[in-house]
Amino acid sequence: MRAVLAMSTAVLLAACADTAAVRNASDPQAGFTTVADGVKRSSGANAVWAQTAADVAANEARAKALVMGKTIGPEVAVQVALMNNRGLQAAYADLGLSATDLWEVALGSQPSLELSLTGIGEDGLARSLEASVTGAILDLATRKSRSRIAETHFRQAQLEALSKTLSLATETRRAWIDAVAAFEASALIGQAQGTAEAASELAAELGRTGAMNRADQAREHVFTAEMAAERTKARLEAQMAKEKLTRLMGLYGGATTFYVPARLPSLPGRQPGRSNAETLALQHRIDLAIGKLELEGIAQKYRLDSQSRRIEAASVTVGAETEPSDEGETEVARIFQASLEIPLYDTSKLTSRRGALEYSRAAHELAQMAINARSEARAAHAEVTGSYNIARHWRDEVLPLRREIDREALKSYNGMLSSTFDLIEDARDGLDAQLSTAEAKADYWRAEANLKTVIWGPPVGGDE
Repeated sequence: MRAVLAMSTAVLLAACADTAAVRNASDPQAGFTTVADGVKRSSGANAVWAQTAADVAANEARAKALVMGKTIGPEVAVQVALMNNRGLQAAYADLGLSATDLWEVALGSQPSLELSLTGIGEDGLARSLEASVTGAILDLATRKSRSRIAETHFRQAQLEALSKTLSLATETRRAWIDAVAAFEASALIGQAQGTAEAASELAAELGRTGAMNRADQAREHVFTAEMAAERTKARLEAQMAKEKLTRLMGLYGGATTFYVPARLPSLPGRQPGRSNAETLALQHRIDLAIGKLELEGIAQKYRLDSQSRRIEAASVTVGAETEPSDEGETEVARIFQASLEIPLYDTSKLTSRRGALEYSRAAHELAQMAINARSEARAAHAEVTGSYNIARHWRDEVLPLRREIDREALKSYNGMLSSTFDLIEDARDGLDAQLSTAEAKADYWRAEANLKTVIWGPPVGGDE
């Protein structure tokens, strides 16, 4: 019996849990520090993991206080989305599940003790006592390798959660830009609509006096009708853009009563862009970091750093058997039996070949991802500098010339050298210039947001 106890104790000690890993993986916020720190560095916002109903209610209250009845900027919109978007909270739950997987590996499987009595005689005494302790050989023989794999998967889950958080931040910032740009365009069209309505009324009055024929009157009326349709369309686009922003921020009910500015910020005074964007992308891209961990996980899975064979699945039984002898003494026989669940043929070459191919595929994919990241960074830098130059050209060259034309047209009208309709026609052209200037400015701010995205993660929407 001492042998049974000794071997049972040995197995129990071998199956002891990794207390440090258990402590880290069992933390309710396990892995979230990596997410929160990455978000803070890249966007300046704070990531929040709501795990209870009280947490959710508190976040909703904070979000409502930040936006309700207020005009919000992009930073507030991003912060509200990161604390209040329920889809993001679901992604954080995936991180928690990965921590749970690591926790289970660190705990290890529990061995089982089996006792059996045989040869019970008429006197009620057993002729044989068998005891065995059964555990999984994958827990005893491959605990270290499985722990490394689980830790690698957990690190990947942290980076994936960070990537989803940064994607939401980027999408929210773009939605804010789109909403403000839509309201700015609607306001400009509204101003032109007022001018068109004045022209239409004047045309009707001239028609009544016989100073304008019906064809010319129809031209003015149709322009007014077209402007009314454009204004309605612009209002609808602004409403839809704001609704998308509302959805990303996770708002509903009374919390949707918020506003965005009437126009986008002016262009910066100096040309933006980052000439070192390519280097920064290679340093910070989340998808590249995930790809590196994928390589590490494949190497661990197939033990590419070792020539030892991989154990697919196995179980082991250890213990002892005791049986009384004819002389009245107890004899102890040690038991050690192992069984491996492996194919009858040799799979070592097959496993090595499969591992090598998977590693090669992942390595090539990572190399291509790096090439894409560098190209995307260069393209984003070119886009932000180019769109800045275009927007500045519209603002500093085209729009001033258009305003000069409007001033000269007004002088001609006041001097009775041109008609009211010539003045209105120039106003129409001026509207087109204003809309183009506003759109160019919006393109710049979108490019600015995209540049930050390609430095920290793959662009939202892929090749769009």
